[in-house]
Amino acid sequence: MLRLATASLAGTAIEFYDFFVYGTAAALVLGPLYFPTVSPPLGTFAAFGTFGVGFLARPIGAVLFGHIGDRRGRRPVLIMSLLLTGLATVAVGLVPAYGSIGAAAPCLLLVLRFAQGLGLGGEWGGAVLLTAEHAPSRRRALWSSVPQIGPPLGFLLANGITLTLSATLTDGQFLSWGWRVPFWFAGVLAVGGVLLRTRLSETPEFRALAGRGEVASLPFADVVRGHWRLLLLTAGGLSVAYAAYYTVTTWSLAYATERLGVDRTVMLGCIMAAVAVSGAVTPLFAFLGDRWGRRPMCLAGCVAVALWMVPLVALLHTGRPAWMLLGFVVATLAFTTMFAVIAAYLPELYEPRLRCTGATVGYNLAGVLGGAVTPLVATAASRGSDPPWGVAVYLTAVALLSLGCFALLPETRPSAATGPVAEGAPA
Repeated sequence: MLRLATASLAGTAIEFYDFFVYGTAAALVLGPLYFPTVSPPLGTFAAFGTFGVGFLARPIGAVLFGHIGDRRGRRPVLIMSLLLTGLATVAVGLVPAYGSIGAAAPCLLLVLRFAQGLGLGGEWGGAVLLTAEHAPSRRRALWSSVPQIGPPLGFLLANGITLTLSATLTDGQFLSWGWRVPFWFAGVLAVGGVLLRTRLSETPEFRALAGRGEVASLPFADVVRGHWRLLLLTAGGLSVAYAAYYTVTTWSLAYATERLGVDRTVMLGCIMAAVAVSGAVTPLFAFLGDRWGRRPMCLAGCVAVALWMVPLVALLHTGRPAWMLLGFVVATLAFTTMFAVIAAYLPELYEPRLRCTGATVGYNLAGVLGGAVTPLVATAASRGSDPPWGVAVYLTAVALLSLGCFALLPETRPSAATGPVAEGAPA
């Protein structure tokens, strides 16, 4: 289990590194470099638009790679998705700026960001199922949470490199070539990740399905036809975690550096510290999910986000690092309550033959609802000079929507589940 979980963690960290490094670049440099013909606020908005394209591609990647995972096995998904995301990320670092090739530059960004999203759309399902389907049932949330530490690690690695470059280079050097270095480094990580994942074995549950000839022929069609309500509820429930996460890690970075005049190095340091706390507490929250259940943890996370969004905006607007850090840490703790258990919760909601497609599509639809839309809405809602209370209202509304979705879902903890749940069956 330790070897499998470590391999899943390493690959997930690399994939999310690729995805997050683009978000940091969108907040800091892509606006002036690739959209110089519009005002700085509109340039940032356009950069966040290309950022959102990756989220729109993720459900498509989830359908594509989910089909492969349910038809051919979880292991091929891990290798193919990592290669696609890594190659697209390196290519982003090679795209010339608008001043060199004109409108072709942002168009290339859109295409490559779409490819990034396709790859990441398949990554999560393969990684969590590799651990979830090997793990003992009473510790499934704990073992499945190990790949969930990958996103914080990927974020810390991406922003750590960016922070180092930001602190050691002049503004001119950073804008000219420094911001590209993290994208190029993705190639090195991808090679290492592929070598690691080629040594993994297929999960016992999929081998058993294949041996009995029970593999789904059209898994996505079966999910939509038989489990559409479950799919929408899981996507709506998890959307608040994405919304809160990208408010802290992406929108707040652009807002504080552009509107409040906070140094980008200071902001990156505050955000990275909060994300580090998130990664550190993930196993603890997952352990509680094995003790208390997946659904109570998700409900508690929704309530915490709803109660904290107004204080978060107030603390961010001070522009003071200590207060901003406090706001970020509490917000990350709130959404980590959900993220820590969701890697066990979503697969348990679906029968094994449709698990890769159902869990992966639901997870990535939540990314569209919460991750793609939130930076755009927050940027539009924060144009005034007063504290951007509209951002807090929006996030609170998303939290309440997610609370209602989780309230309609069943518990799946093995010791608590007594039979089929809702429209699926627990593992």
